[in-house]
Amino acid sequence: MSQTQIPEHLLYSESHEWLLIESDIATIGITDFAQTELGDIVFAELPEVGEHIERGATFGTLEAVKTVADLIAPTSGEVLEVNDSLAEGAEQINEDPYGGGWLLKVRIDDPADLEHLLSAQDYAGLLENH
Repeated sequence: MSQTQIPEHLLYSESHEWLLIESDIATIGITDFAQTELGDIVFAELPEVGEHIERGATFGTLEAVKTVADLIAPTSGEVLEVNDSLAEGAEQINEDPYGGGWLLKVRIDDPADLEHLLSAQDYAGLLENH
C-alpha cells in the first residue's frame, strides 16, 4: 500500500477534509486518504457561489462508483469559488486531491473555527488509529 500523502502546510478535519488558509480564505478539498477510501470518484455535488456553509454540517457529496460520501464543512463561511472543472472530470479528486482536485474556496466567518482542525502530524495520528 502506498504511503498516504499529508502535506505539512495544510490543516485537516477529522472527517478527512483539508484546508489551505490564505488570510481569511480557505481552499477546501478531501485528503489523499479519503479519496483512496472512496475509490473512483465520478461526481461531485457542491454548493453554489454565494451560499453559506456551516462548520460540522454537510455541504455537498462525492459520488464514487461504489458509494456516496457526505462532505462535512470544516469551517463556516461564504462560498467564493467552486472548482467548476470537477463537473467535467471528478476523477481529478482522485488524481490530485491537494491540487487540481480542490473543491471550493470559502471566506471564513470566524478564525476560531480553525482551532478545531488538526495539524498534519495530528491527522497522521488519527489515520494510524483508523
